[in-house]
Amino acid sequence: QVQLVESGGGLVQAGGSLRLSCAASGRTFSRYAMAWFRQAPGKEREFVSAITWSGGSTKYTDSVKGRFTISRDNAKNTVYLQMNSLKPEDTAVYYCAADRVNFLGPYDYWGQGTQVTVSS
Repeated sequence: QVQLVESGGGLVQAGGSLRLSCAASGRTFSRYAMAWFRQAPGKEREFVSAITWSGGSTKYTDSVKGRFTISRDNAKNTVYLQMNSLKPEDTAVYYCAADRVNFLGPYDYWGQGTQVTVSS
C-alpha cells in the first residue's frame, strides 16, 4: 500500500512558477513509477507527466513540455512537479499517482489533489 499526499498548490499570476510535491508513505516508494495528472473544472482528468522508479525516464503531455519538470527524491519518498511559465489554462486540481508496474499507467494509487489557480 502507498499513500500519497500532495502539497504546494496555490494562486499564482500567469508567467509565475509553483513547485508541487507528493509525499509517499511506504518503504518501497523507490520501486514505483509516479505521475501527475490534473483536472480542470468541467473537464476530464488528464495526464501531465510521469517518471520511472529510477528517474531515468520521463514523459510529458505536449502542452507542458518545456515548462514543467518532473523529478523524484527516493531518499525522501517524494516526487516533484516544477511548473514554470504558468498559464491560466494550467488551472486545475493536480493529483499524483503511483504504480508498481506501469510507467504510463494505469495507476493503482492516487492522492487527494492540490489546487493550482493561475490568474491572467
